[in-house]
Amino acid sequence: MNPFSQILNFAVYIATQVLLVRNLVLFDRGFCFIYIGFLLLIPFEISTTVLMLIGFGTGLIVDIFYDTLGMHTAACVLLMFLRQSWINLLTPRGGYENVYYPSLKMMGVEWFATYALPLIFVHHLLLFYLEAAGFEFFFFTLTKVLASVAFTFLTILIVQFLFYPAPKKP
Repeated sequence: MNPFSQILNFAVYIATQVLLVRNLVLFDRGFCFIYIGFLLLIPFEISTTVLMLIGFGTGLIVDIFYDTLGMHTAACVLLMFLRQSWINLLTPRGGYENVYYPSLKMMGVEWFATYALPLIFVHHLLLFYLEAAGFEFFFFTLTKVLASVAFTFLTILIVQFLFYPAPKKP
């Protein structure tokens, strides 16, 4: 993906989050944060510092529209901080051949689930416990986290199946 495609992806993910998905809630528990799909699909070779800056900017923009005072920013920066370490744990010794970014169609469903689910969980865990301002409603907040992780992950999978092309065979 070239930089123009990345900027266009960013704009589409943010616009979709703010304009369409913001009010989409399942059973008063499951919230969809599709914008983190953009963060998960950033190319492999980006440094952690740049990733954290991208996470900061993305979270800040979402915070502005959600009026959440830095909660999305904190969760996105944590997600980007942990992303490279998590990828390093998942990468085989020889690395990946001809893979530019971690997508479902390039890496497969099993790898993508192993990659994305823990990162989405950490993002949502921080976000919802910051929103709750503590652990007073621990189990209620935990059910929101789990429902939202499932909802967000399934939405990201659907978006990738529909809108991301399959890798070209040599």
